[in-house]
Amino acid sequence: MATETEAQAAASLTALQGKQDGGKQAETADQKGRREPTFCGDIGMEIRRDGTWFYQGSPIGRKALVKLFATVLRKEADGTHYLVTPVEKVSVKVEDSPFLAVAMAVIGEGKDQALSFRTNLDDEVTTDAAHPLSFRPESDGSFTPYVLVRDALLARVNRAVFYDLVELAVEHEGRLGVWSGGTFFAFPQID
Repeated sequence: MATETEAQAAASLTALQGKQDGGKQAETADQKGRREPTFCGDIGMEIRRDGTWFYQGSPIGRKALVKLFATVLRKEADGTHYLVTPVEKVSVKVEDSPFLAVAMAVIGEGKDQALSFRTNLDDEVTTDAAHPLSFRPESDGSFTPYVLVRDALLARVNRAVFYDLVELAVEHEGRLGVWSGGTFFAFPQID
């Protein structure tokens, strides 16, 4: 049974997807000639560090609804996240990254190895040149790994998967890192 908050969130997405503007052009053209949906503000969507999605302060408990929202999630060049439909877009506050990498499968070994990650929303992505592994330095001297899922949207690698990743580390040209999809992803050097 959907909660009232989940029903409101679903209604918001439906309105975003199907709003008719009475024939008026509510969009603007970007530099490439594509139509830019009208920005409709903040509707209270948030993705917390632990991967939980919230609507107006309440968690969205239905994974299927969160997965539906995730299909229209975008990140713009300035780092702002939005839910975007052909007609409208609304901002989404993202505490860290919109997805978590919660499982990793290793296929093959050595330079032919492929690392496949599963996100908290069941997206699967194999790390390669098009879906790189990246690392954000932290203030304590450590680093946090991320994998590109799609269109500038990252998944933060959770702690358990990070430990699995570290176990796969090999040395290449004087650096520790991992191979996946024919690409070597070097871990940051810690002083």
